[in-house]
Amino acid sequence: MFYIVEEFFSIQGEGKYAGFPSYFLRTGGCNLNCPGFNTKYLANGKERLGCDTYFAVDKAFSANWKLVDNSKEFIKHLEKEFEKIGYTPHIVITGGEPLLYYKDSVFYEIIEYLVSKNIKITFETNATILIDFKKYPAYKETTFALSIKLSNSKEPKDKRINIEAIKAIAKNAKEYFLKFTLSKELIKTTAFSEIQEIQSIVPNALLYCMPVGECRKSIWGNDEAVFEFCKKHNFIYSDRLHIRVYDKTQGV
Repeated sequence: MFYIVEEFFSIQGEGKYAGFPSYFLRTGGCNLNCPGFNTKYLANGKERLGCDTYFAVDKAFSANWKLVDNSKEFIKHLEKEFEKIGYTPHIVITGGEPLLYYKDSVFYEIIEYLVSKNIKITFETNATILIDFKKYPAYKETTFALSIKLSNSKEPKDKRINIEAIKAIAKNAKEYFLKFTLSKELIKTTAFSEIQEIQSIVPNALLYCMPVGECRKSIWGNDEAVFEFCKKHNFIYSDRLHIRVYDKTQGV
């Protein structure tokens, strides 16, 4: 069994497939908190700091998460949703950290089904979970957006960078790319050296940089610096289209 925080049909706002109509499945739970991203929110009456999807990370919100414990029922549900849309869009599985569930039988049966139907799947992951691709081969047919966290997340380096996990994805996945969330403060200090270190692990990966922020205002505060950073170092700039349009990250 696993938990879904929300699901919705929208436009992918980030990375290689920005602009593509996509059906999002956001799972509950994460192995990182990333307080350095400075999104303020209230949980149990107390103010906390986290990432822009804190509602899918902090277990204080778990009462609102939906338990999925039957793969056949959930597959039927997805088929009905696709009928409403009129076609089968890309599937984006995000979080939280969706790969916490990669061994779960219900979760894997759904992935196997989607793969069998040749439906494009992208996992948005922090790339800290080491996947056994031999035992769970369906993951070889999917795309991985590796949103590896940098020091501005304020997570310890040994917790946010798993070299073995990154290499396993690069070796086995159908497709993968790197996606970094940057602030203007990090750009002024260690962003380039940190990215270079990760590039050395997977030197052939496409690399996207995008501005940190949970709303338009915070995006506006960082986008120009990231834009110039990409120009200087020959990186690909990724905007965050959903935030530009909706001014939020939940349900869009």
